[in-house]
Amino acid sequence: MCTNYAQSFAQLTTLDYNILTTNNLINMSEKKIMVIGSSNTDMTVVADRLPVPGETVLGGKFAMGPGGKGANQAVAAQRLGGNVSFICKVGKDIFGENAIRHYNNEGMDTTGIMLSEQPSGVALISVDTHAENCIVVASGANGDITEADIESHRKEIEAASILLLQLEIPVEAVVRAAKIGHEAGVYVVLNPAPACDLPEEIYQYLSLIIPNQTEIALMTGIEARDEEGAAKAVEALRSKGVQDVIVTMGSKGSMVYHQGQATFVPSKKVNAVDTTAAGDTYCGGLCVALSEGKDIIEAAKFATASSALTVQKRGAQDSIPYRKDIIL
Repeated sequence: MCTNYAQSFAQLTTLDYNILTTNNLINMSEKKIMVIGSSNTDMTVVADRLPVPGETVLGGKFAMGPGGKGANQAVAAQRLGGNVSFICKVGKDIFGENAIRHYNNEGMDTTGIMLSEQPSGVALISVDTHAENCIVVASGANGDITEADIESHRKEIEAASILLLQLEIPVEAVVRAAKIGHEAGVYVVLNPAPACDLPEEIYQYLSLIIPNQTEIALMTGIEARDEEGAAKAVEALRSKGVQDVIVTMGSKGSMVYHQGQATFVPSKKVNAVDTTAAGDTYCGGLCVALSEGKDIIEAAKFATASSALTVQKRGAQDSIPYRKDIIL
């Protein structure tokens, strides 16, 4: 195993890499949750307020740690009790080495992690004192995931019970993964963030889509500021072939649309200090609850309780709770 963090990741032998990605699997009694997505190193600075274009603002505390929507959701699902496999791509650099070591220590299956000639992804995050944030991502190796890479993991995807996807890797790869999962009878979940134009093809492969109010408006052209608007936007998605939709509404809670019925799941009242990984924790927690046989409403309640803990701490994965911390 490569034990010197100053050693270039490019110098790893095949044996070194295999050892580094050998997982100490836990929670093997649960159905497999496959997460495919991004892996970043987050660099976060806290400031009194977020700058406007052209403005420099002096910040305070700085922190660096693992992040990326795919990684956040994988870590959340693992910590909250899931049996998780994570497929991503990292660079042959210190950030990539640290990321694999971290995911391995979390206990997830890391054998699907691939190496890229591109540098590992990084995210620059600014957070204000009201817990709002803005994020700029340099995709790096995340943008190097191809349809061929996804095909090379077909058997692992087909063996999963739940497939969780986001949009910080190329859309073509996401569509291919969703199609493979759908055709194999896997429950396919998409968190469409960051929002982008999606090919119409993908919707028919989705069992569940989890946008926030901004994302569903961008996807459908229908504002989802209230229950009526959200319902219209949801119907627009369902007409494309999506089975179920959950619209997350920040501090208000979430609307769950299942089998033609809309159910509001309110959020818990907490003192929020940073919302960075709240949505990712929600998605990971929801998939864990579904993997344990809970219905979608109970799963949404579990996800809500999980994300309520996340916003009470700063950072991305540093703020993600463990199963023992959850109070319903």
